[in-house]
Amino acid sequence: MEVCKGQLHTIAGSSCGDSSHISIAVSSDVSSGDCSIENDASVTSPSLCPGAEEKDRKDTVVLKHLVCSCEGFNDVNDDNCSKVLKRRRTVSQRCGCKVKIVVKYMSEDRYFALSFVEEHNHPLASASGRQFLRANREMTLGLRNIVFDGAKVNIGGNKVFNFAKEMMGGYSNVGATLRDFRNLNHYLKCYVGEKDGQMMIEKFKVMTETCEPFYYAYDVDSAGHLTKLFGTDAIGQRNFEIYGAAVSFDATFDTNKQGNYNINKLYNLIFAPFTGVDKNDKCVTFASCLLSQESVADYSWEWDVGVPASFSSLNGLVASKHGLCIWHILQTFPVKLGNHLCKETYFMEKMKIYICSSNIDIDEFERGWEAVIKELKLEGNKWLADIYEIRSSWIPTFFRDEPMFGLMHTTSRQRNKIARLDHETTSSILTTVLTRFIEDYAADLFMRTLFYKVQEEIFASCVDMKIKRMSEEVEGVIHLEIKDVKVKDKLFKVSVSLNHAVFSCKKFVMCGIVCRHAFCGLKQLGVTKIPRSLVLNCWMKIADSGTSSNSVALNRLDYVHRTIRQLNIDLVNHDGEVVEFPKKDYIAAMVGEKPLGELTVFVPKVCKNKGNYFKRLICEREKSVMKSKKRI
Repeated sequence: MEVCKGQLHTIAGSSCGDSSHISIAVSSDVSSGDCSIENDASVTSPSLCPGAEEKDRKDTVVLKHLVCSCEGFNDVNDDNCSKVLKRRRTVSQRCGCKVKIVVKYMSEDRYFALSFVEEHNHPLASASGRQFLRANREMTLGLRNIVFDGAKVNIGGNKVFNFAKEMMGGYSNVGATLRDFRNLNHYLKCYVGEKDGQMMIEKFKVMTETCEPFYYAYDVDSAGHLTKLFGTDAIGQRNFEIYGAAVSFDATFDTNKQGNYNINKLYNLIFAPFTGVDKNDKCVTFASCLLSQESVADYSWEWDVGVPASFSSLNGLVASKHGLCIWHILQTFPVKLGNHLCKETYFMEKMKIYICSSNIDIDEFERGWEAVIKELKLEGNKWLADIYEIRSSWIPTFFRDEPMFGLMHTTSRQRNKIARLDHETTSSILTTVLTRFIEDYAADLFMRTLFYKVQEEIFASCVDMKIKRMSEEVEGVIHLEIKDVKVKDKLFKVSVSLNHAVFSCKKFVMCGIVCRHAFCGLKQLGVTKIPRSLVLNCWMKIADSGTSSNSVALNRLDYVHRTIRQLNIDLVNHDGEVVEFPKKDYIAAMVGEKPLGELTVFVPKVCKNKGNYFKRLICEREKSVMKSKKRI
């Protein structure tokens, strides 16, 4: 039987009592030797695999064998079997099946079916098992996109396969098996290999050429392995220009174990972002850095190389202060002092009165700390003495004069979409509690999250405040001493006028919000609007309405994104011929082409940031674990 290029011929026959139809189609690319032999929708036999082939001097396939996937037998090496090795038990489908098709080249566009053996020596697949045959399995472009999108958010092949099953309505409708999903996910991660670091740097170079505000810097060790990487874009620099009055630089508590989709190893790099708080009281990122070690040299490199180039042309970073996380220190108290002292006595309750309060003075904190330590006879505890020596780095009362603006909790703050919050505030009317005073003005001035905080202070100024002493008005200024019913043994001093207010709690300096004591004083003067000197620009609804070079670049970037989305919609709606997209070309389009030539930047090494065992205090928990020879 002769077969021409592009033509499809069907051979019908029966095998082992079951009928099957085999279609022979010759590809237009004869030199590639792709004479595709496909089964129709009712196929029950195993797939046909390419076998031996012959080519002429012009590299044209003149003879091609296609055999059953069960052809031949497994090679068994007796030498390996004699050795005592732990091997995985496997099965084989090879049973010496003789089914084959031999196609011979006749002329430029004609082939001849030289031989056809159709009798199988094994049972064919059942109706429920047809979905597992190779001929009926294919990772389509849609399934590849699902695997790729899942890999970007660190979702493995198992969960992606279950998600595809729910979308398709069952496992049999997916068109691929779990192993196919795992293989593609594995191939996606291994595609880059050791060229991951080089590809990342080259991608950043392209981003620098296409987006002028984008900036990056990196450093390698003596062997060429990536050790430091700093980056910021137009969005981050625009956020810094608007909300950069106070910046928090806080490395993650644990190493970054998630990695990226093109990272084939877990590098455990330290992720250190520069963050701030926007008008929605949510965290925004200005820049970020990946470090291999938490050392002075690494952090100095970030501040000397990355920060000046990124922020010096904008507001600039004037001064900085180092602060420790109070939450982690409080979590260490039971470990260092024991559960009996911290959970079965009043020790922690008494300590938190002085540790967690920002309304007390430094002298008051020191007297309270010493009183609690002396009461429980803990003067000889070395750990308490050590953390007391560094009290200026973690006690809130030492930060009362610093403009923190809520930065103590930026890395633990919930990440929300700013656009959604803006829409919810502008498209809704905030509910006010009071029918007078300045609450309506605050609702028009602040976003919803900030308004709720200001509303709480306004309400407390009318309910919880008691004026103990008020002076006569002198040049438009009155002085008050106010008692807060929720703070024991404390009087707050407030000096207010129609245009300004000064208060001893210093909440405005630390958080950027007018406190309840100031609102109580403003109410006595009959003020109906918050003084402009007590409203920060970054908290207002119109904070990001200004125009800068970065905002112009951001608008251009939005235009490009809209154009790409429209092109994507047009391509989806286009009823054209579907072209095959090989797996290798697909991954290259998604991840990027592999760099050519010699590598100059290698993947980072796995870093270890565990504290030095011989330079830190060992708690009782670690001692008991080491004694029992168990890992933590």
